[in-house]
Amino acid sequence: MAITREQVLHVARLARLRIPADSIEEVQAQLGAILEAVSKVSELELAGVEPTSHPLDLVNAWDEDEVRPSLSRDEALANAPDPAVNSTSSLPTIPASVPPERSAPVVPS
Repeated sequence: MAITREQVLHVARLARLRIPADSIEEVQAQLGAILEAVSKVSELELAGVEPTSHPLDLVNAWDEDEVRPSLSRDEALANAPDPAVNSTSSLPTIPASVPPERSAPVVPS
């Protein structure tokens, strides 16, 4: 099946591909060969053949969910940093008695 230069450029634009000018004829020949190979499918006798999305019957091999013993909270967090020491939630609070203008350092610009 022949494909024109304009069709090659259109497909390239749709695929957001940059084809160098000196390669357009080569790509045109390659796309033509691909289309020729795909067109062979239309020559097959496919009456009575069910459409498929995959050549093999696939079945999910998922296990059923079941409760199993697991780590306790303390065991799971044993190597984690201590949140009382290394957490953003442990920043010192600003007492309500400190005026707002003194609660944060002012960095000159």
